[in-house]
Amino acid sequence: MSEGEGYAGIAAYYAGQIRTGVIPAGTTLPSLREVCEAHGVSMKTAVRAYAQLKSWGLTIAKPGVGTVAAAPASDNIAGRVANFRATGKALAEDETSRILEIGTVAADEIVASRLEVEPGTPVAVRRRVVSRAGVPVHYSSSYYPAYVIEAAPELTEAVSTGGSRELASERLGSPQKGVLEEVTMRNATEVEKEALGLTGTVGVSQVVRTVYLQDGRIVEVGVKVVSGSTVLRWWTDL
Repeated sequence: MSEGEGYAGIAAYYAGQIRTGVIPAGTTLPSLREVCEAHGVSMKTAVRAYAQLKSWGLTIAKPGVGTVAAAPASDNIAGRVANFRATGKALAEDETSRILEIGTVAADEIVASRLEVEPGTPVAVRRRVVSRAGVPVHYSSSYYPAYVIEAAPELTEAVSTGGSRELASERLGSPQKGVLEEVTMRNATEVEKEALGLTGTVGVSQVVRTVYLQDGRIVEVGVKVVSGSTVLRWWTDL
């Protein structure tokens, strides 16, 4: 059975199956007709559900075979925004977020340049580990300028909001417009290795995302770290 109704619930159901390994990578998913019969929905709804899975990077289409589960991937922000719009939750059904730190820090050069402030400027930070089926998948730090915290003081509390950008966007009265995501490779720090359960000298992918509102303001600069073996996928409408 799907979690919820309509295409969003069906997509969330199969996403959970793929992410937890119930449907292993390389496995062919049920046909669209089988989805219609199993969930009691129309062909149009089944097609939308499978399109959502593809946009999340969880499936690929193989001619002559059908829709196939892809290797586990780290969701990009577009996937999480879409999931929030569809289900009211930024995290998938099998994901949890554990807050590690809430506070104020001096913006380093990476954060300062993207928030368009001087290095050393105090900014709010939320650090957390997101796990999938109990396994840590990424260590993230979100940085917010003062006007975001003023509008959404809940972000200073050690509770996962499950949609911090959406909360701040609503309070600031401007929808999210877009995000710039920049990826680099480097060695993990000791803090990151501990958070992700890594040992030794190990490479990680660092994704720096800068999220813009329609009115031009920056709502968040996030730094996400995943193990070097984690697949990163993006889909951009052109």
